[in-house]
Amino acid sequence: MADRLRGALSPYLRAHADNPVDWWPWGEDAFAEARRRDVPVLVSIGYATCHWCHVMARESFSDPLIAAQLRDGFVAVKVDREEHPDVDAGYLAAASAFTRNLGWPLTVFATPEGRAFYAGTYFPPRPAGGVPAFGELLDAVSQAWMGRRDEVDATATSLAGALAEASVLRPSEGGPPDAARLDAAAASLVALEDRAHGGYGGAPKFPVAPVLGFLLAHGGGAAASARRSLAAMSASPLRDAVDGGFFRYGTRVDWSEPHYERMLYDNAQLLEVAARAAVQGDGLAIGTARGIARYLLRVLRRPEGGFASAQDSESDIDGVRTEGGYYALDAAARSDQPAPALDEKVLTGWNGLAIEGLATAGALLDEPDWTEAARETATVLLERHRGPDGRLIRMSLHGEPSSARAALEDYGMLANGLLAVAIADGDPALAVEARALVDATLDAAGDAAENSGRVFAVPGGADPVLEAHGLVVEADPSEGATPSGASALAGACTTLFALTGDARYVDAARVTIARVAEPMVRQPLAFGAALRVADVLDRGPTQLVTVTASAGADDELVRATRRHGASVAVVVAEDRVAAWVDAGFELFAGRGVRDGLTTAYLCRDFTCRLPVTSASALADEP
Repeated sequence: MADRLRGALSPYLRAHADNPVDWWPWGEDAFAEARRRDVPVLVSIGYATCHWCHVMARESFSDPLIAAQLRDGFVAVKVDREEHPDVDAGYLAAASAFTRNLGWPLTVFATPEGRAFYAGTYFPPRPAGGVPAFGELLDAVSQAWMGRRDEVDATATSLAGALAEASVLRPSEGGPPDAARLDAAAASLVALEDRAHGGYGGAPKFPVAPVLGFLLAHGGGAAASARRSLAAMSASPLRDAVDGGFFRYGTRVDWSEPHYERMLYDNAQLLEVAARAAVQGDGLAIGTARGIARYLLRVLRRPEGGFASAQDSESDIDGVRTEGGYYALDAAARSDQPAPALDEKVLTGWNGLAIEGLATAGALLDEPDWTEAARETATVLLERHRGPDGRLIRMSLHGEPSSARAALEDYGMLANGLLAVAIADGDPALAVEARALVDATLDAAGDAAENSGRVFAVPGGADPVLEAHGLVVEADPSEGATPSGASALAGACTTLFALTGDARYVDAARVTIARVAEPMVRQPLAFGAALRVADVLDRGPTQLVTVTASAGADDELVRATRRHGASVAVVVAEDRVAAWVDAGFELFAGRGVRDGLTTAYLCRDFTCRLPVTSASALADEP
């Protein structure tokens, strides 16, 4: 048996290297082998901290009999969904034709051309609850492949055609949601609030950080709802009281019995949410923010730079494997036990979320060390996560880059992180880098009218295997735990428009948000980030530039600027103003200190008030 996973960068793939299964990594070689042998392909997708992935690995993929079935009748491909999100998105869409219970491990059977003809999630070693045993499923698929090939091919072809048709992005005839529709979306979310336990919807219950971000920004009763939910989650079993980080979700409405993996993306976004809630007057949220920052910086931050993608739910307690047992211990007892393992791969997009969260929270809560950590991480990513052609790469491990191509979310999330650092510390260098990332995706998409409304595209094209097999589909524009790539880029565009006045950016954001205007209002829980961008578009940019006589100035007007609530609020030293202007950020033209005093310039829709030199005067501005 070939040992193909041993040298993989993905910790998830390496964890399967000792299986008796003859695994192949994702790539054209696996499909060529399936064509040579004329056998179906098993595409098994998961990630390193996935509990049920661990379970299925122990029960089935470690079983020599299952391994023999797979070796004789299939080509088995193991995929890390976090390394190849586009592969996961495509097969997840296909799996929705066969099961409503989508999740991971994702188990997909495909033709040698990569087209899915059956899919499910976790399959037990013995039949249970109407779900067949995995071995029985393999027998059934093999029999169908050999005895009813025409039916299999017809299913695969029909499904591939349906997915391709559904993935075409249609130009929108209308614009983004207006204020009334955004109010309605916010009201429907507030109506979903669990007043007893916090959060939105029923079990399993997720923290849905993008939704909290939209509600906080929308203000009024919506913001109050978000603050209540954050407070309830912070006091619940969803949050680890020792390390300060949040778990992925609660299996019950009261957040009890969490799925104990801790994800970088959740904690990065919840850090910003907590900081903004604190600025809105929630005193307890400051402690929540500090706990999350502590977890990010002490646990997930890697010595070589960047943040690990996740921490496992399982660990050995006194030699016994347990899920969540480590988190039931207090700080003293934990010191005698090994901590759950980290998935140490550094993902570009998720690190962009961490950069944004640390930079924004650092500025809002006067924590310069957080902002500096964000800048250091941004520097590492720009040095290590770009290929020789300047394009982003998806991930690295211990500084070694993966061959996986970046996804749209990597460009959008990193761009937002870079902009957040530039806004927090007043240095335009990272804003220039962010603009280049956004411009690259706009240029890659070409003329939006010729691409069925497509505004952004990954420079260099899609995954080559998907592209070669005609399986490239646009990712689902909805978003649950994280922004979609399109929403992240649209958000970056609104910031760039506020800084530059270049209509290209606001036009791109409007087209992107207009395309999902109907579903975002109907299903707001699935479109938190898009709703937040729509809110900014509806209100128009509010820009606040405060110029200090020197870098690092600390006065009341600086603090008031950072907590003002403007869509862009920048504190910049006077000797850096020219650099912003020279780089093409027109918002800074003509800005300077007055009478040697820190001076603030507040603009709404590019119409500016008279400059002020005190926090009280800024507060009096309408």
